[in-house]
Amino acid sequence: MTQISVRWPDGHTSSETVGSDWLACAARAGFRIPTGCLGGSCGACEIEVNGRVVRACISTVPASKSGQLIVDQACDPHW
Repeated sequence: MTQISVRWPDGHTSSETVGSDWLACAARAGFRIPTGCLGGSCGACEIEVNGRVVRACISTVPASKSGQLIVDQACDPHW
């Protein structure tokens, strides 16, 4: 299992396993990702990972050539 460094929006950094569930990783790191439907349709759990918007409830931690992922909360101007 490959480990990758993840920097959360609160500045905390954790080491996570590539392919792990985003919501579980966030919970272990003490960062709360809001959820709604838990099926990927509502968008409440959207986060930005290295600038790319993903829905945390249906996505897993990806590999990265840099060995680091930077997570930010996604901002939807229509909410």
